[in-house]
Amino acid sequence: MSSATTPARTLEASRVPAAQYVRMSTEHQQYSTENQRDAIAEFAQAKGYEIIKTYADDGKSGLRIEGRASLRQMLTDVEGGQAGFRAILVYDVSRWGRFQDSDESAYYEYICKRAGIQVEYCMEQFANDGSPVSTIIKSVKRAMAGEYSRELSNKVFKGQCRLIQLGYRQGGPAGFGLRRMLIDVNGAPKGILNRGEQKSLQTDRVTLVPGPEDEVTLVRSIYERFVNHGKAERVIADELNAAGVVSACDRPWTRSMVHQILTNEKYIGNSNTSGCWRRSARSGSLSPSSSTHRKAPRAEVTGATASGATPSWTDTSDWTCSRSWVVARRSA
Repeated sequence: MSSATTPARTLEASRVPAAQYVRMSTEHQQYSTENQRDAIAEFAQAKGYEIIKTYADDGKSGLRIEGRASLRQMLTDVEGGQAGFRAILVYDVSRWGRFQDSDESAYYEYICKRAGIQVEYCMEQFANDGSPVSTIIKSVKRAMAGEYSRELSNKVFKGQCRLIQLGYRQGGPAGFGLRRMLIDVNGAPKGILNRGEQKSLQTDRVTLVPGPEDEVTLVRSIYERFVNHGKAERVIADELNAAGVVSACDRPWTRSMVHQILTNEKYIGNSNTSGCWRRSARSGSLSPSSSTHRKAPRAEVTGATASGATPSWTDTSDWTCSRSWVVARRSA
């Protein structure tokens, strides 16, 4: 009995201790962490590895290392000599990262190699053995992984621009005096979305509609106070608070809240991205700062605007006048 089990025990003891790194952002089911674990387990069994630790970054973008706590912890363990494993098993090159600079991806792998830990890409068609062919293929794969994110970013942006030009909203709160209307694929209204609610069907769309009559009347009153009576945004906010009027977010009115109503084109029925998605092709930066969460570089765009996308419940001349005054005051 003892002699029959000895070979199996010897084989198990000879397996190389390894860690697995899995990552999934919001891409395809193909890249679910469960699928990655299954593929890595098969590879480990065939190649003589024993998985002793798992590092998982769920719902994390592969564009940069910030925010990927597990990858950073793994590298810390490797550099600190506390790894306890001699290999890292990854599903493929893209799971290691879609870094926009392929040298960054190579650098993190080099950290592991320098510590004597081999990185294995389980589903790639090349052996990561340091040969010239392997190095060339891996470099191409890294570049392709980064390019995928750039192409996806452009496709998503163009799709959003198209939907905006059709008058559909692409996210964010409606604003005071406005409500988000959910419509189906045929354009039929399905109902008002309350704060915090989201559409459940990908084919559904959201557009803005006028809110309650008392809110619409108050929006017009804000324009009248600013344009006809020359009151500043701070003064208007103080008057609204003194009257006990509640803002859209159930907080006291502030100057910025009034300013947003006076300058946002959605109050004259326009839907646009200008000012939110503009990128400088020279610096690669985004303006304004509220759009800095978009990671992948993209060519310069000018935004998308849909004039008359939704009903206008504020006089266009009043909006134009208030916007002109605000711009003139800013440049003075």
